[in-house]
Amino acid sequence: MSITDVRPAEVDPSATPPPGPRRTPRLAPLALRLHFYAGIFVAPFILIAAFTGALYAIAPTLEQIVSRDLLHVDTTGPDQAISAQVGAAVAARPDLTPVAVAPAPGPGDTTRVLFNDPSLGDSERLSVFVDPHTAQPVGEAVVYGSGGALPLRAWLSEFHRSLHLGEPGRLYSELAASWLWVIALFGLVLWVRRVRKRRTRNDARWLLAPDLSQPRRRKMNWHGAIGLWVLPVALLLSATGMTWSTYAGENVTKLRQELSWTTPAVTATLPGATGPAQPAGGDHHSAGTVAPAPADPAATIAQLDRVFAVAEAEGITQGAEIAIPGKPGQAFVVKEIRLPGTYTIDAVAVDGASGTVTDRLAYADWPLMAKLTNWGIAFHMGLLFGLPNQLLLLAIMLGLITVAVLGYVMWWQRRPTRKATGLALGTPPRRGVLRRTSPWLAVPLVGAAVAVGWFVPLVGLSLLAFLLVDVALGLAARAYPDA
Repeated sequence: MSITDVRPAEVDPSATPPPGPRRTPRLAPLALRLHFYAGIFVAPFILIAAFTGALYAIAPTLEQIVSRDLLHVDTTGPDQAISAQVGAAVAARPDLTPVAVAPAPGPGDTTRVLFNDPSLGDSERLSVFVDPHTAQPVGEAVVYGSGGALPLRAWLSEFHRSLHLGEPGRLYSELAASWLWVIALFGLVLWVRRVRKRRTRNDARWLLAPDLSQPRRRKMNWHGAIGLWVLPVALLLSATGMTWSTYAGENVTKLRQELSWTTPAVTATLPGATGPAQPAGGDHHSAGTVAPAPADPAATIAQLDRVFAVAEAEGITQGAEIAIPGKPGQAFVVKEIRLPGTYTIDAVAVDGASGTVTDRLAYADWPLMAKLTNWGIAFHMGLLFGLPNQLLLLAIMLGLITVAVLGYVMWWQRRPTRKATGLALGTPPRRGVLRRTSPWLAVPLVGAAVAVGWFVPLVGLSLLAFLLVDVALGLAARAYPDA
């Protein structure tokens, strides 16, 4: 018997007509419609971000391999004085001004001496790499940012951030980071609802396990299960990614300032020096945040040995960077840098002439949210706990790619044009779900959407675009019901 042979039961004409559409508080229909539209239109950006993010995740390891000749030496023996190492770098580049030095963080590593180079871009410095055992330069390269990324890692970082398209290109990554958490959370609502409907497997453990007993639903089940596997890390990457974005990032910065969640810094100005106090630190340890410059530059370099010894006595024993004085009245600033396995960033300011500590900032004194932000950013960069961190990020990126691809495969199979072939796996999300939703749920959701749209502008603008597309499709369906 075909489906066309099934006839509806007779209806009593005197019976009370059925009531109109009932308003229910269910969230699932709304979640399905938003997840559907965001998946169709935003998933391409998430796919690109996941692919470039997979490359960025392993960039620190690739950098160690590609730039081994700059980062490591095979010589052994006691380290030469820091002043001797910096002096050798200055002799190699007498045309530039040294602004900082990062002593070799471990055995077999090189020392970096950083120079201001007017020909370089923002946040870029020229680094001369010095063998700490022989005080001989082994090479030089441009480094970027507080992490001292070499050209390969810096290129992959910019590829992930903007596809090397400049400021307009950053909108793609901001759109992906801004929508990722929305799509993920609404997807979680749908997956929990789906698992709860399994009569024989109504168990929270099945949230993590795809149901392979239904061949026609395997893609859906893998889509949901993998999505849940990557969800916690995806939410963290979305949140930390937005801190680097253009528009949402500006609002995040303002919020952190209002709530006193900003990263603190030591004061580089010496006691009794004229002029306003200058904080030292921030994202890039560069020129301008450093100490009293004697008339003889060689005397400034000679003070580095005393400053480094004082900093070690103050507990800064892991990889650090020493900012060299840039103008009179300021102190050397010694600050720990992000390295794999480094979870704290302590800093001290030292008077190079006397060796007196003029200011100190222990990581324990940072606000909690500043600590969490620092850890989150280090994790995002693959630097929090080294290679395992990078492999985890790589796995998460591959998981996101799989989830997005499965989503498009399902959409392609259930698109309306294939219904006639009998291959469709379902129907598109129902229209009018907001009208049928209880005001007790609809009003808070609309309010939340407005608030999120204001704080994360690209979500607001794209959500408005989704609504316009939805309205246009609805009007077209009414105008051409047989199309």
